[in-house]
Amino acid sequence: MTPLFWRESFIVFRRQIRMNLRNPAWVLIGVLQPVLYLVLFGPLLKPLVAQFDLPTDNPYTFLVPGLLVQLGMFGAFFAGFGLIAEWREGVVEAERVTPASRTALLVGRLMRDLLQLLVQALILIGLGFWMGMRAPVGGVIVGVVLTLCVGGACAAASNALALTTKSEDVMAPLINMIMMPVLLLSGIMLPMTLGPKWLENTSDFMPFRWITDAVRGTFVGDFGSSAMAWGVGWAALLFVLALWWGTSVFRKENA
Repeated sequence: MTPLFWRESFIVFRRQIRMNLRNPAWVLIGVLQPVLYLVLFGPLLKPLVAQFDLPTDNPYTFLVPGLLVQLGMFGAFFAGFGLIAEWREGVVEAERVTPASRTALLVGRLMRDLLQLLVQALILIGLGFWMGMRAPVGGVIVGVVLTLCVGGACAAASNALALTTKSEDVMAPLINMIMMPVLLLSGIMLPMTLGPKWLENTSDFMPFRWITDAVRGTFVGDFGSSAMAWGVGWAALLFVLALWWGTSVFRKENA
């Protein structure tokens, strides 16, 4: 990637971030749901955490990593709705007539989404520490990197889906249909070992379950487990595939 590519990406990023700064409430709205889960659901885990086969006895050390993955998935998956609005207003068409790289048009938007996700993640982690979470700083940093990787994958897929459907009415039910089983089978709120064996075996085929376990592993300093290797591998693979899909769709828009 050349300096020109990064310059074009930064121009797109700068425009996108200016739009966000005009209405910073969206950053707080994006983090509101996981914060409510943390405040309202966290205390319910305290009397139950001793009964779980978990790597930690701290309910917030278990819950916060899962909420980070949820934040990366849900927050980033809705990024495409803004792109549909831009397409309808003619912004995307105006960008297409410039000599800018189509990949830069996507990467610039991903930079905005990842910065927003980082701010939201730091708010959630700070609140988690305030409520009693215990986690090594190095592990938290690695966990945030994995979260950003997941968020980048979901944002790229969301943008690709937005330019494919070009309709909020089509995109919204598709996202809900995808996210519901992902949320239930990823063990974000509760460990999958609580369910019947068939449900736990089904969750083994869910990439986000391994990513959630990997982020939880970083928060307890466990970097050598097989779950960590699977989680990192899935996060990297999903990011590469989503970036390829998003780039392909942006390039087709030029046809």
